[in-house]
Amino acid sequence: MNKDFFNDHPLARHLLYMLGVSVVIVFLAFMFIKVVARQGREYELPDICGEALSDLKSHNPLHIKYVVIDSAYNADKPGGIVLQQDPLPGTMIKTRRKVYVTVTSFKPSDVVLPELSNMSVRSAVSSLEAAGLRCGRLRFVDSPYRNVVLDCTCKGKMVYAGEKMASGDVVDLTVGRGEGNKGTRVPFVIGQVASKARRGILSASLNVGTEHFDGVSNRNTAVCYRLYPDYTGVTRYPLGTSVEMWYCDATEADVERIISNFQVDSTQIFGNEFDDYDEVYPEQPTQDFDEGWDW
Repeated sequence: MNKDFFNDHPLARHLLYMLGVSVVIVFLAFMFIKVVARQGREYELPDICGEALSDLKSHNPLHIKYVVIDSAYNADKPGGIVLQQDPLPGTMIKTRRKVYVTVTSFKPSDVVLPELSNMSVRSAVSSLEAAGLRCGRLRFVDSPYRNVVLDCTCKGKMVYAGEKMASGDVVDLTVGRGEGNKGTRVPFVIGQVASKARRGILSASLNVGTEHFDGVSNRNTAVCYRLYPDYTGVTRYPLGTSVEMWYCDATEADVERIISNFQVDSTQIFGNEFDDYDEVYPEQPTQDFDEGWDW
């Protein structure tokens, strides 16, 4: 094929030009997409839970766009602290991508105090948590109705069902002691995170005593590894006894090891004045009790 051919067939010459131009355009398009999409350049997303959102935005080498999708009030944390993230830590992402976060709010939202009177302690603790409130101290008073909530207070003042309160407020419960001299066992909360361990202690009609977080980096994920009084499964203590708890950082494997290595301290097993305990409830004003509760 020579010049004379293209001179004699201008259509073929133009088709060849068009083919060459198309190849160049496709090549440039692929190069442009590769540059814009940053193909081959991905980075591991760090764990940002517990970090202040303002700090993340000021120090942002990957130019990530943080999008707040929800907020929750936490009395133990200042506002703007990341609670959850999506994608999860360890996900490979490219720069300038969006990360959706849930943060702590700067002020509590209004919630309504649920009806707690005549509930069992366990049900009352669950109702408070569902409403965004926290159960504080259990105060036991003489009453024939054992472990039944009689009234509740917040910051020393009596509060009633339907009242507006701030999310995260602590509600103390006045509870009936019941007839006779009966105690309760310390529940097994070893290996549980702090929130679940507290719920277990309170639900057993015990109070949460001093909590030790020495050396803990994240209180939300730290697990309980020690109690005092200790769990024995046998020994009973007076209703309202304070239980001291110690926490540590732990992976899932650490939790399994802590639980498997736990041994009951035989010196904590002893008889006491609560041996007259029986499994029969006294007559109650409601039928709100959980079946099978081990008091």
